[in-house]
Amino acid sequence: MIDTDHTLTSPLSTSGKSASPLLGLTIVWHPDYSRIGEQFMGATLASNNSDSTIDISRFFPLFHKPGAEGLALGHSVISRDSLRIIRDAGNGVTIHLPISKMVVELNGKEILAPCYLSTEQINEGQILGLGRTILLCLHWMHCLPKHNPVAGFIGVGNAAIAARDQIRQVATTDLPVLLLGETGTGKEIAAQAIHTLSKRAAAALVAVNMAALNESLAAADLFGAVKGAYTGAQTARKGLFGEAAGTTLFLDEIGNAPASVQPMLLRVLEGGDYRPLGAQQDQHSSARIIAATDQNLESETFNQALLRRLEGLVIQLPPLRTRREDIGVLILHLLTSNPLFNDAVTLPTALVTELACYHWPGNIRQLAQVLKRVMLALQSGETPSLTGLVKAVPEPMISSVTAQVSPSVVRIQEVPTEPVTVARKKLTELSEEDVLAALENNAWRIQAAAQTLGISRPSMYKLLEQHPQIRRVEQIPTEEIRQALKTSAGDTEHCASLLKTPSEALRRHLRGRW
Repeated sequence: MIDTDHTLTSPLSTSGKSASPLLGLTIVWHPDYSRIGEQFMGATLASNNSDSTIDISRFFPLFHKPGAEGLALGHSVISRDSLRIIRDAGNGVTIHLPISKMVVELNGKEILAPCYLSTEQINEGQILGLGRTILLCLHWMHCLPKHNPVAGFIGVGNAAIAARDQIRQVATTDLPVLLLGETGTGKEIAAQAIHTLSKRAAAALVAVNMAALNESLAAADLFGAVKGAYTGAQTARKGLFGEAAGTTLFLDEIGNAPASVQPMLLRVLEGGDYRPLGAQQDQHSSARIIAATDQNLESETFNQALLRRLEGLVIQLPPLRTRREDIGVLILHLLTSNPLFNDAVTLPTALVTELACYHWPGNIRQLAQVLKRVMLALQSGETPSLTGLVKAVPEPMISSVTAQVSPSVVRIQEVPTEPVTVARKKLTELSEEDVLAALENNAWRIQAAAQTLGISRPSMYKLLEQHPQIRRVEQIPTEEIRQALKTSAGDTEHCASLLKTPSEALRRHLRGRW
């Protein structure tokens, strides 16, 4: 681990750890794309540790972008009656449903009873779906929203704000910078941004992938060589440090730097001097060094003295799973950067929900690649789903609703959710088990199950009518439904599974009855 106590970090990265955070609501998805990324900040807890409440309706609260006027959600799918979010003294949150027909989902699962979320679950970010149309992220904020744009570095949550502030802070210096973060978190974008914001921006940034250097030629590639310094050196080589004179040299994948050049890098970082291969005199480098890695450099294979020189200014770039509130603005940015995108393109809200809830082990780079496949699928008239876009990955999605014993409130429990598919077959080849499996794997939703089986919705209805175990909800005794609701703690999909009836029909049947 990097010793951040002795390196430069932004105050925003640590200031909120002891103080009570703000409860943030960020618009992850909205039919009006201009609304994506708008936020409402709930107050911190009062000094007397009393509960605090946020009411969400068609008219309140007002969501803002920094410096802009606030607007209510306003969409016709949003209930006039308020959905209520109550934060208690222990920083837990309870969601109370409105008295309306508006469908409310948490992480893609419909809820029919009040739900409790722990402070740790809010810390992960929870996706609240309203009317199957608008998505909000419920999350903590340790700073107020802030307009501090950095080209290419997109996000509205406190992690993105802090990272941009750090980028701006280090750009004003000539000290070396070490960028840390998992693959796909934007280290190259951060390096380019630091250079662009620096006094060296007039010259182009010089970049090298240290993992791609040949062990025997790495020194010559970095520091240059005189003619005849080694076999095949027909002319003098300037080297990357020479090319980067007066500008910025980006050493990507520094953790994979050949062991033979690590002491040479230490020397140039200590005093600025280096000697090209075969040269009689030292040269002095005026390059500013930025290095990046997704590895732990605190190991015997990496020169620790070099690490101490590199880590004078350290920026830790957060993984996408810790900044779920940024998913919407990232999706919009990546889509609009795609030449296949146009105003007629509409992403299904159900798909955006899946994207927002996914763990993203490959971070923003993986999200970008998935969205390219989404665009191709939409162009072909297909309805893409996460199952078809992301192959089985051992990482779970975020919390989904599951039943727990509680008299009036459903508690949200961590459950791993991995995409499951049923092989596509001809209608005549589908067995009763295939139909049941498709329904179980798609929360007993008819359209999703039909897509999994590769058949039309009318064909799916025909299979439902013929199936001996699947029942029409109006034919199920009231007391049996009541008992299933109690057992499932109000979770519609779980209740539908117990009753062996489609969840959409069950939800309509329950409206106004319980």
